[in-house]
Amino acid sequence: MPQDENETIFSCPIFRIEKTWQTGRSGKKHTRYVIRHPGGVGVLPILPGGELLLVKQFRVAVGRFIYEIPAGMKEPGEEPLLTAQRELKEETGYTAGKWTPYPAFYASPGYLDEKLTLFLAEDLTPGESALEDGENLSVFSVPLDKALEMIDSGEIEDGKTVGAILRYALDTPFGKR
Repeated sequence: MPQDENETIFSCPIFRIEKTWQTGRSGKKHTRYVIRHPGGVGVLPILPGGELLLVKQFRVAVGRFIYEIPAGMKEPGEEPLLTAQRELKEETGYTAGKWTPYPAFYASPGYLDEKLTLFLAEDLTPGESALEDGENLSVFSVPLDKALEMIDSGEIEDGKTVGAILRYALDTPFGKR
């Protein structure tokens, strides 16, 4: 295969791994491996009393439960807002009357092209969740100051969750000092 073409070396329903090349400053070609992912969303739901709605979810990759905002992978061609609405309902049972987009970001651009789009969800209405068979999570609420303490203590370690909470804190009177 010529060194200017990408080669798929692994593919599954969630992502594929490509072998690609990058030209160095010397002109030499360097092999790189990139995980291609359709992208995902994260939702920071705010309950009517102002508390944040989070999930504690078992993640196989790290082998334990971690604290997160509701999140999920985009379906092919799906707009991020539709993914956000679907994931909020599936994981928490809630629907939101007001959606505010936050800036999107790359999860780990050194080897992964996954772009995550964050949303703030307000005016929540409770309902029934619809967890997928492999999802193992519980839903809980926490005040913003407690969530910030959880970030500071290392209890919340998930990047999208840290980013969403800190972004929200900047928009609140708590964050505007």
